[in-house]
Amino acid sequence: MRWWRHLFSPSMARAFPPARLHAITEAITAGERRHGGQVMFAVEADLPLLALWQGVSPRQRAEQAFAQLRTWDTEHNNGVLIYLLLADHAIELVADRGLRGHIGEAQWQGICAHMQQRLREGALQDAVLLAIKEVSDLLAGHYPPVPGSHDDGLPDTPQMLG
Repeated sequence: MRWWRHLFSPSMARAFPPARLHAITEAITAGERRHGGQVMFAVEADLPLLALWQGVSPRQRAEQAFAQLRTWDTEHNNGVLIYLLLADHAIELVADRGLRGHIGEAQWQGICAHMQQRLREGALQDAVLLAIKEVSDLLAGHYPPVPGSHDDGLPDTPQMLG
């Protein structure tokens, strides 16, 4: 069944037209004005056939994307990747080591659950924007914005993988 979902996954262009990409970029930029952390959003329509054959899980792929996109490359090790795998309807949050001890697994899972609920309702853009807001809310509580610092180091634009 998973093979079929990946072979016939939705088109990235249809799922993420330019206006949606722009709204996501704006949400990340606005959120990062409220905290000293870094947020990235990455989406992938499906996994490559080799990854499917090897049984790569959405979590494993999200961790690979975290490294590939260098989400860990922040001054305070406080980057967070919001990863969406369309074919599996999977959402993963990968947080850098600087956030351990500050934000618990239950809080990350809560964000995933809220996003999943919006996706079930068919509100893709709202789901992503909600996750960005909730991640930004968590980061704001632990990493206040640094006055005069506007270098966020990571791109605010959605990362289209695959």
